[in-house]
Amino acid sequence: MLSRIRQALQWLSFLLFISQLICNTSFADVGTAARYGPPFLPTTCYGNDPTQFPSSNLFAAAGDGIWDNGASCGRQYLVRCISASEPGTCEPEQTIQIRIVDYALQLESTPSVSGTTIVLSETAFRTIANSTATLINVEFQQV
Repeated sequence: MLSRIRQALQWLSFLLFISQLICNTSFADVGTAARYGPPFLPTTCYGNDPTQFPSSNLFAAAGDGIWDNGASCGRQYLVRCISASEPGTCEPEQTIQIRIVDYALQLESTPSVSGTTIVLSETAFRTIANSTATLINVEFQQV
């Protein structure tokens, strides 16, 4: 009797594992990303405070879609490049964590493309995509 229960539990565990592989649900959003370079100060979120930037230089400005009337300041997102108009632009299997420090419509410097979901710092952009690209499609998720 005990061996039948063990077999049933093993079978249920196997089925659960298979169902998780098949039903892999993603809670990420899809949008577009541009890049921007210095000057970065002042920012809409934190003014002239130089400590607002992560030491990794992986930061971004929020576009209208995620700006949330400034509530996005300080939010962190996992971002990965999923496609671009030029094949081979994305760095495969590369995901970064960025911090929102500014509003894309009020940047001190001009982004490579306007109207995107997010505008990544040059460092952040180069980490997930070819630096010659101006616009990429991204998957992003708040952490």
